[in-house]
Amino acid sequence: MPLSLVKSAVETSQIKAVIFDMDGVLCDFDKRQEELLASGLKQFQALNHVTAFKNLEPMPESIEAWHALQEKYDTYILSTAPWENPSAWSDKLVWVKNHLGEQAHKRLILSHHKNLNQGDFLIDDRPNNGAINFEGEWLHF
Repeated sequence: MPLSLVKSAVETSQIKAVIFDMDGVLCDFDKRQEELLASGLKQFQALNHVTAFKNLEPMPESIEAWHALQEKYDTYILSTAPWENPSAWSDKLVWVKNHLGEQAHKRLILSHHKNLNQGDFLIDDRPNNGAINFEGEWLHF
């Protein structure tokens, strides 16, 4: 689902909270993973690579969409970090600070159980980690 359609769906609703996934929605994890795999790392190694998360590029229009929606709605970031890569947890925080700035202050939630969080919309590219069972509406990005 393109960001313009996500923005349109959200703007036509009377909502309180819009929750963004990070990898594949706000940041281009697939591009970084392809680079790491091309360098000879295996899939598991690429996911647990120390710099895999801190150096991700934003997805096209994702930063603009975040800023546009955060002006009208209660926006959060809900992401999962690999269990075997402890630096990924802090790297995700660094990414949010670097790309979303002060508007995202204390709006990052890291969880392996997205269904335990509440909101009106969850914008996520995968049904994994409870996204498909999210209490609000899951917008498949």
